Amino acid sequence: MLRYLTAGESHGPALTAIVEGFPSGVLLDTALIDRELERRQGGYGRGKRQKLETDRILVDSGVYHGITTGGPITLRLINNDAKLERLAEPAAPRGGHIDLAGAINYQTGIRQVLERASARETALRVAVGALAKLLLRELGITVFGYVRELGGIAAPPLSFDPAIRDASVVYTLNPGADPAIVAAIDAAREAGDTLGGIVEAVVTGCPIGLGSHAQYDRKLDARLAAAVMSVQAIKAVEIGLGVEAARRPGSRVMDPIRYESDHPPDDRRFGFRRPTNNAGGIEGGTSNGEPIVVRASKKPISTLAARGPSINLATKAPQPAAYERSDVCAVPAASVIVENVVAFEIAAALVEKYVGTSLEAIRAAHDALHELNRHRLAHWGESI
Repeated sequence: MLRYLTAGESHGPALTAIVEGFPSGVLLDTALIDRELERRQGGYGRGKRQKLETDRILVDSGVYHGITTGGPITLRLINNDAKLERLAEPAAPRGGHIDLAGAINYQTGIRQVLERASARETALRVAVGALAKLLLRELGITVFGYVRELGGIAAPPLSFDPAIRDASVVYTLNPGADPAIVAAIDAAREAGDTLGGIVEAVVTGCPIGLGSHAQYDRKLDARLAAAVMSVQAIKAVEIGLGVEAARRPGSRVMDPIRYESDHPPDDRRFGFRRPTNNAGGIEGGTSNGEPIVVRASKKPISTLAARGPSINLATKAPQPAAYERSDVCAVPAASVIVENVVAFEIAAALVEKYVGTSLEAIRAAHDALHELNRHRLAHWGESI
């Protein structure tokens, strides 16, 4: 089982993740992890905190001469802006945050819960997801995230060229939409407001058979939805066509199946083709070989410079909500976070399917099962 835990507070000394079950034999490319961390800190609309932090991953265990050992991997990020013990207790909880419910639930002050609940924790999740990508690329699987919509301005992808996304200050694949999005972010900043949006992650190269229909907690779409929904400020998750499927007749939702007899031996779809991908690459909780498409809706950050109405917890009198330094818009960052959260879940499903403690064993199991399925499909009438 591939899993991880995170620890640390937003303004504590450091953030730490322990990754268990990562196979041995994978080259630990810290430069790739650091690039993902840098992307998370970028994007138009981010706040001053990102200028104070320079996230670079520290690897404290699970690696020997740059290669993973199979033991637990400890990832650590130092907080340059560490000042937890000097920060004041907020007097009035912010609506839309953990402040009030968390303080009541844990019988603490607001500070203790908001520091742990902070989206600063997602830096670790990006690092863990980037680590997972190192395994995925060994199996020819890629994960690509981008912004589809921001502040109500649609930015449908015009292509899936990484260079276009990386050249965009708001991480879209639609350069024509960027000026209007930037203007909307500027207007929100002037008004003391914030903006949300929609991000999407696309997984390509997945073999057929990740996940399972057999139990609810093994369904790949359910696992992806849970992981993405756990990201701070995500309020909805869609797979493939998503909610649009509810508006269409079945004839415009199902994906027809075709067959190409001249497919190459290493074709992970075994010659089966679908002219549409409304299912988003997952049917019955199982990957079907098509690109896996996961979409997430991020609410606007509830910390407002304009400060919404609240209640002073000591006096119970009306008082503007506390203000914690925040972003006007973190949707571009959310696209990076969702991309890496999805990458980890795909890697976890991969390790589960091709059981092995080393990269070599997982690759051997993958290749052997592929050949077994090729043979079975070639002799289908004889084996059923």
